[in-house]
This record gives sequence, C-alpha cells and structure tokens, in this order.
Amino acid sequence: MEFAELIKTPRADNVILYRPFYPLVEGTLCLTGHHLIYSSRRQDNVEELWLLHSNIDSIEKRFLGSLGTIIIKCKDLRIIQLDIPGMEESLNIASSIEALSTLDSITLIYPFFYRPMFEVIEDGWHSFLPEQEFELLSSVTNEWKLSHVNKDFSVCPSYPPIVIVPKSIDDESLCKVATFRHGGRFPVLSYYHKKNGVVMMRSSQPLTGTNGRRCKEDEKLINATLRAGKRGYIIDTRSLNIAQQARAKGGGFEQEAHYPQWRRIHKSIERYHILQESLIKLVEACNDQSHNMDRWLSKLEASNWLTHIKEILTTACLAAQCIDREGASVLVHGSEGTDSTLQVTSLAQIILDPRCRTIRGFEALVEREWLQAGHPFQLRCAQSAYSNSKQKWEAPVFLLFLDCVWQILRQFPCSFEFNYHFLIMLFEHSYASQFGTFLGNNENERCKLKLPQKTMSLWSWVNRPEELNRFKNPLFEANSLVIWPSVAPQSLQLWEGVFLRWNRSSKFLDESYEEMINIIKYNKELQVKVNMLRRQLVELETDDNMQDDGMPESP
Repeated sequence: MEFAELIKTPRADNVILYRPFYPLVEGTLCLTGHHLIYSSRRQDNVEELWLLHSNIDSIEKRFLGSLGTIIIKCKDLRIIQLDIPGMEESLNIASSIEALSTLDSITLIYPFFYRPMFEVIEDGWHSFLPEQEFELLSSVTNEWKLSHVNKDFSVCPSYPPIVIVPKSIDDESLCKVATFRHGGRFPVLSYYHKKNGVVMMRSSQPLTGTNGRRCKEDEKLINATLRAGKRGYIIDTRSLNIAQQARAKGGGFEQEAHYPQWRRIHKSIERYHILQESLIKLVEACNDQSHNMDRWLSKLEASNWLTHIKEILTTACLAAQCIDREGASVLVHGSEGTDSTLQVTSLAQIILDPRCRTIRGFEALVEREWLQAGHPFQLRCAQSAYSNSKQKWEAPVFLLFLDCVWQILRQFPCSFEFNYHFLIMLFEHSYASQFGTFLGNNENERCKLKLPQKTMSLWSWVNRPEELNRFKNPLFEANSLVIWPSVAPQSLQLWEGVFLRWNRSSKFLDESYEEMINIIKYNKELQVKVNMLRRQLVELETDDNMQDDGMPESP
C-alpha cells in the first residue's frame, strides 16, 4: 500500500490552528505518510507543529458554511483545533487523518521509517540484556542460573528467550511447570534482595481448576526459593472471590495443603476496562472547565483513579515489607501475570533497591519487568482517553505504574536521579513514538518484527548526554536506604504534569523549577569556593606552624 493513496489533499493553506496557551496562528497544513505538519509561515516567527498520526486518538468534524473544523484529540491528552477553508478540503483531510492514524499493519508505522539525525553512541537494544542482569546477580549469590529453555518461545510465548530460575531446577521440570501455569508463565526471578538474600518471583495463576489439580515440579520450584525454616508469601493481585471464580474456567490459586510453607494474601487490583474507564472519566473531569469545586472533586472521586493508585502502592509496599522486614520470599501473580503483577514487582523494587531510582537502573527495570516480562504494550496502549471505538484490551496499566512512581518521587524528591519529565517522556513514547522500544506485545513479537534490526531503540536517544541533562533531578542525593511511601489518601495527589498540562499554563511552575536549578547551581559554586578557601586556610596555618618551629628560642 502506498501512503499517497490515503492522502487525498496533501496540503491546505490559510488554516487556523488553535492550541492551549498559544495565540491562534494562520498557516499551511501538510499531510505526509506519518506526520501532520503545520507551519505558520509568519515572517517574524515561523512556528511548526509536527504531530505523529499514531499519536491521534480520535478526530471530530464540524462544518459552518464552507469552513470545516477538525478537532484532533491525542493520546498524550492534548487537544488541537484546525479551521480549514473549503468543505471538500476539510473532508479529505479529515478522512486522510483517520485512515493514517489507524493503519492495520504495524510495519507501516513511523518507527520502521525513522532514521535518526543524531549520532548513535549506544545501541539501546543491547543495553539491558538478561545476561548483564545475571552478571550482577552472580556477584552476590550462586543459587540461580540462566535458563535457555524458552529459546524458541515454545515453552512460554510471552517470556523472553532467557530467564533466571533456581539452579536446582532443570529445564524438564520448567517445561512441566509451564503446563501448570496460565500461558506457560512459570515462576521466574524478579528481584534478589542483597540485604538478606530473599527473593521476589513472578508468574501467572496456577491451573488448578475445580478438581484441585497439583504439580509437584511447581511446588519444588517455588520452595527452592525459601530459606531454611522460613515461610514465604504468595501475593495474589485478585480478590479471593475472583480467584475462586477463576477455578471454574480452569485457573485458580495455590492450595494450602500443597504449599504448606506459603501464606497466600489476596490484594484486589483492578484490570482492563475498569482502568480504561477510570482514565476516560479522569481526563473528562480535567478537561471540563465549567464545574465548581464540589463538582470537580466529585468527578475526580468518581473516576477512582487515585483509588487504583492507592491499591497498587499498598500491594507493592506489602511485598517490600515481606522481603525487607520479615525476611520472607514472595511470589506475585494475578491471572495472566502481565499487568497488575508487573506493577507490584516493579514498584516493590523501587521501594527496596536504590539502583532502580537512578536513570539507567529505572530503564533496566522497565526493560526487565515490563518489556522482557511480556506486558502487552501494543494492546494496552492502542487507544488513550479519547477514542470512540469500542474498547478491547486497552488499559492504562503502564501509565498507572508511572503515576505511582511519580507519587513516590514527590514524597522523596532527593532520592531519584530522574525528574518527572523523564516519567512523562516514557508515558508519551509508550503510546506513540518514532522508536521501536514499545512496539509489539512481547519479545517473541519483537523478534518476528526484527525490531532491533529495523528500528531505533528509545534508550539510544535518551542516554545521549544532551538528552540526559533534561531528565536529571537537580535535588538528587544517592540514598542507599529502603524508602517507604505513604499511601494515606491525603498523601496521594493528581499528577498535574500529565493530566492538567494541556488545561492550564505551567509557566509559573517552569519558572520556579528554573529558579530552583539556578539556586542549586549557585550553591554548588559557593561550595567550591568554601572548599578552596578552607584549603588555603589549612596551607596558611601549616606555613605558620613551620615558621614557628624554625624560629630560634629567645634567651
């Protein structure tokens, strides 16, 4: 298919662009295979807007005489309006945008055509491989091994080719355990706590069914993670009622009789359409400028967004407490083990592990616990809050995780190397990007699409020094301690940087942030001067003492 077939009117002049916080401008609109490009053509100040078609969630058309208005609602939550003279041009442009923003084939989208204009210093596709993670693990323990049992994705289609499992478990046993776990997602290592040697594992639900089926190899595998005389905790991210209902469909949970050393705890975290509806309601509330305080607070509460944040953070804190305070190993799973499970395991690591609070450590976490672990980004991020088409598998699971990280960052502003711009950037690229990192639903699909060969990694761009500086937190001071976030309702706030940035100006916030950076910079300069003066003082005192020692004693 040629893109030209979909572009009926490639250019329109005298188009008026309306955007939040900007004066309206008149200019030229151009459509390409992947971008909507608007140029103001003003002599004094040429303005350009480049919008990826894949970032468009929905469009609305209105007509008044021969003037057509197109309202474009984006996956990053902004809304722009284009007034286009001429009925035919307006209709053609609207239908072209609709077609180009909903291409059927993934290989037709921009990452497969994008060629970087920057020098590639680091190949992000090879920055965070399982072998590198295992090397770090091997330096502190020899109880684990790399298994290539899934090298051709035949044991578990949604797992990577290489996983970390207990050394005492052979590949034949892993294959048997895979048949006992939903989607073949057998328990694998998620995190090793250096302080006490206990671990966090993740998997999908066991297929116990109504007959209470068991698997000796599964029992042996998770028991291999226990310390002598210690119990472990299974954190099920479903309510007990939903977990019991799952048995009728062949799923279920671990029976106490077969796992006597493990205590099961149910913590209900919502999934799928409930989360998507929550996002839609929240964005609707944030965009409605007409309501009074009571109505705004009522709509915010009705969205349940902050309730979901609280549920996820509470469960992550529980997992972290079991590991750090009780010295107990933990297994986390829900149904599939690709959504709420990953929210909990990754947030628990941010609480426990200072490395995950650095930029590279957080990138490694996203790679390991989301991309390699098989979170279906292609399905979950297909639509954002404005789409009119029927929801299927869309859900803001990753956005909720990023929001939880922002809540912790806000409570511990000096403990993170990255700032909130870094988190917003990840949110934007997970929904629409020129990079291939978030394409596909798992490593299997990325391998078939040959993404490392055909697309550029997001990390190749982010980790360039000039980009990294934008994402660095000026308040950062390395903190080796475990950090315990508050999940009290009054401690949780709406993430303005995502949900209100297109609704109200961030001018004063940006100015105060710049001022903070200037103060910190000035403080560092003064600190250098203080240290230099101290050295000079010590040298002067040393010279004085030497002179005193060399003087003859008076008679």
